[in-house]
Amino acid sequence: MPWKRLTTTLIKAEILKTPHIIHAFNKIDRTSFMPENIKKMAYTDSALPIGFGQTISQPTTVAIMLELLQPEEGDRILDIGFGSGFSTALLAEITGETGQVFAIELIEKLYEFGKKNVKKLNYKNAHFFLGNGSQGLAKFAPYDRILVSAATNKIPLNLKKQLNSGGRLVIPIGGDNQSLVLVEKIKENQFSEEYFPGFMFVKLKE
Repeated sequence: MPWKRLTTTLIKAEILKTPHIIHAFNKIDRTSFMPENIKKMAYTDSALPIGFGQTISQPTTVAIMLELLQPEEGDRILDIGFGSGFSTALLAEITGETGQVFAIELIEKLYEFGKKNVKKLNYKNAHFFLGNGSQGLAKFAPYDRILVSAATNKIPLNLKKQLNSGGRLVIPIGGDNQSLVLVEKIKENQFSEEYFPGFMFVKLKE
């Protein structure tokens, strides 16, 4: 099966390492989240356009983000800029029946597209919201994990505030030269940040 071959490649490259993240990748085929006109390209390790100036991320990039995020069964997770719904489905699979994924998307037609894609997989723990996620979703905070799939110039303070102690935030930061940033909340008002350069995301509307 082509998708499992790609997953195996990511495992051999030691990009995918965590068993429950690998399980989710093996189970959830990216093809289910693609517009019809690009489904034939689903198994390429590249970002692909899904309309409205947005993309579905390269599988390698999604794998890196999830490995940094380290979602666990039972986590409450905020997924900002869910687009096609691919990341939301992976997170819903990982967090399981005891977890909750709150997914927010700004572009209405993408919101409908991504929500429909995830709903087809019958995940009951995924909840969808239309709106600007740049400042998080305070109504359902705090979160154990926050995943942001669009770049901003600086880490929004509200996202840091909406993390549980011990929680993790993964977000792209920068303009032309972007880095993935792993933010860990050590305790109230105390955070660590680790930067991983060499990425490119669409911009987060602030």
